[in-house]
Amino acid sequence: MHLHLSNKLKIEEKMKLSEKKGSMLHGVLLVALFSCAAFYIGDMPFIQKLSLSPLIIGIILGMLYANSLRNQLPETWGPGILFCSKRLLRLGIILYGFRLTFQNIIEVGLPAIIIDAIIVTVTIYGGIYIGKLLKIDRGIALLTSVGSGICGAAAVLGAEATLKSKPYKTAVAVSTVVIFGTISMFLYPALYNHGIIDLTPEQMGIYTSSTLHEVAHVAGAGNSMEKEISDSAIIVKMIRVIMLVPVLLIISYSMSRAIAKIRRRVGIDSHNPNRSSKVAVPWFAFGFLAVIGFNSLNLLPEPFIDFINRLDTFLLTMAMTALGAETSIEKFKKAGLKPFILAAILFLWLLGGGYLLTKYLTPYLM
Repeated sequence: MHLHLSNKLKIEEKMKLSEKKGSMLHGVLLVALFSCAAFYIGDMPFIQKLSLSPLIIGIILGMLYANSLRNQLPETWGPGILFCSKRLLRLGIILYGFRLTFQNIIEVGLPAIIIDAIIVTVTIYGGIYIGKLLKIDRGIALLTSVGSGICGAAAVLGAEATLKSKPYKTAVAVSTVVIFGTISMFLYPALYNHGIIDLTPEQMGIYTSSTLHEVAHVAGAGNSMEKEISDSAIIVKMIRVIMLVPVLLIISYSMSRAIAKIRRRVGIDSHNPNRSSKVAVPWFAFGFLAVIGFNSLNLLPEPFIDFINRLDTFLLTMAMTALGAETSIEKFKKAGLKPFILAAILFLWLLGGGYLLTKYLTPYLM
């Protein structure tokens, strides 16, 4: 009888596990469906003119879902949505490396690399400092600064995976990137084509790529100017993308230091003040770097690389959609207007400071 009861319990456990996996799959399929819709919408002519990537459309669809149908669907679907916002996110960041090669770094030259490094450093550290002055949530300030300084939504996703912040903070940061990045995409070509920005085509390529938020924004702005600008701008932009790796490592190290200070403050490890909290290494960042190295060997055919890039865009869209699905209007209200004020200040720095750096620094570096 005891053996029969034991077998019955095992069967019940297997049934519960099967139901859990089925519910999780439902959540994943729901996110995948929204992501397919994001790609469909992204192919519309009007959306293509705005250069809005499926990632941005995905988070918007996810937020619409969060504020309408979310409460009417089973809660057991939640783990599937969480899986997309965490695990698929990391896989998407790793595969993002297939868009880059180390040959890109050599091609752009020293001026672009130095200006990119200055822009990224000042934007992130400046954004964190301004965030403190405005008394903004540290997570939102950091995500907003990283998104503005590196590569928009993809950088926000990478930082979110390291910080493990709440989804609504990610959504707020991405929203600021979308707003000011889109403004920049239309503003830069208008200023250049009307002669207001007096830069050479080579300088304009560096300026555009080192200060615009998204890769899509750089492509959209470049296509509205000369081909020479467009071609160089995309390559230089990718250098900023590669800088995501050291930034994530610095963030992880800083988090470990902060945690160690808190532990000592509350009395934990007070007997060993020199002990620091273990650094949570963002391994996906090294995966991203390893993929870049592999892609630099040119071992895979171009059609296969294109397929991987399309798959990666879909995975990142699923991650963005899932993050949006965890973001309600109430959480946006909780964040307030201050994150958008921070993003506006960073936008003005990128617009003005980036111009001055490009105009007066590049002649000495070339």
